[in-house]
Amino acid sequence: MRRTLAAMTLLAVSLSASATSILFVGNSYTYGDPAGAPPLVKSYRPDTVTDLNGSGIGGVPALFKAMTVTAGLQYDVSLETVAGAGLDQHYRDKFSTIVKPFDVVLLQSYSTLDANKPGDPATLVKYAGMLAEAFHRANPNVVVRLTATWSRADQAYTKQGPWYGKPIGQMALDVRRGYNAAKAASPLIRSVIPVGEAWNRAFAAALADVNPYDGITYGQVNLWAPDGHHASVYGYYLEALTIFGNVTGRDPRSLGAREGIAKDLGIDVATAGALQDVAAQQLATEKSGAPE
Repeated sequence: MRRTLAAMTLLAVSLSASATSILFVGNSYTYGDPAGAPPLVKSYRPDTVTDLNGSGIGGVPALFKAMTVTAGLQYDVSLETVAGAGLDQHYRDKFSTIVKPFDVVLLQSYSTLDANKPGDPATLVKYAGMLAEAFHRANPNVVVRLTATWSRADQAYTKQGPWYGKPIGQMALDVRRGYNAAKAASPLIRSVIPVGEAWNRAFAAALADVNPYDGITYGQVNLWAPDGHHASVYGYYLEALTIFGNVTGRDPRSLGAREGIAKDLGIDVATAGALQDVAAQQLATEKSGAPE
């Protein structure tokens, strides 16, 4: 019995040691609030991830963790999220909490790039580079990636929004350009994860409705939560799929349309498969060197 227990302990230590450590840094676009339908993404399987703020959040990191388990991969997932925060706030207020020798770090900043100057990437560029340098000092082999987010319906369809009157996908493209600028400014940043452009692809495929304010077209899903700002379970699931594919190099479709995470979120098989297709197609476009 003692030998069996000892062997099991050694196996557990070995598995833990071989797991890839990954940290998600972001705000409500990462922690999943509001989710739009039970079970809330924010409270999804919090016991499977480590919330460095001790808030008991699962969020998109927990969706990612569940996907890696489904794929047979070993990731030790942590997150540090603050509502409404940009990377500058994480740098100022959470530096000692987050700067550890992680293997992979994902950085997600404010949804409009700058809360005071929408569309201006200067703050993102500055602090993404500073955080990348700090994480590389902690672990010279760390892989730092940036997560570019989606167009906000409330910014495109209401008159006070900076993207009012522009096509719904324009904000995501502008956000992507900002993240591209941050990557170009730092040789320590590996890639930009095209979450917003995956949303654009879902709109183009008529999988997702483009305007939640005039009702949802029959047979389509609403990627936004009721506030037209955050994501619904469909939007967060698509975000997690895109991150999963970018980070692991696995085709999101390899999870299978009947995988349990979508079922947990109340997403039907056909829609899960369609969202996986969208994520896979966007990631394939990125690999071709021609991001849209």
